[in-house]
Amino acid sequence: MTDKPSVLFVCVHNAGRSQMAAGFLTHLAGDRIEVRSAGSAPAGTVNPAAVEAMKEVGIDISAEAPKILTIDAVKASDVCITMGCGDTCPVFPGKRYLDWSLDDPAGQGVEAVRPIRDEIERRVRALIAQLAPHG
Repeated sequence: MTDKPSVLFVCVHNAGRSQMAAGFLTHLAGDRIEVRSAGSAPAGTVNPAAVEAMKEVGIDISAEAPKILTIDAVKASDVCITMGCGDTCPVFPGKRYLDWSLDDPAGQGVEAVRPIRDEIERRVRALIAQLAPHG
């Protein structure tokens, strides 16, 4: 690992779960961890319910845009966290892979997205404690 660990969050559309996770990690870890997110079949825009749910906790992800998953993004990351698309993420030796089984917020209202958001925050906080405990 380099001086600064890097994390890639991957879900199918890169519109909900991975965007919320990247938002939390960027907000909570600051510049201690490099953050990327991508999707195997990116949507056109970030899920509005995810944007609203994150806004409720003071994190603005409205300017984010779904990105396609690339081999380079995986190669450049120390930890690759998949969220419901594990088979589509390329696997490279020496990388750490985690699969976070989370409900898909696609097509759901903000009420349904809140518990997903809260679980993502809990997992991101635990990840920061592992990767960058002294910050």
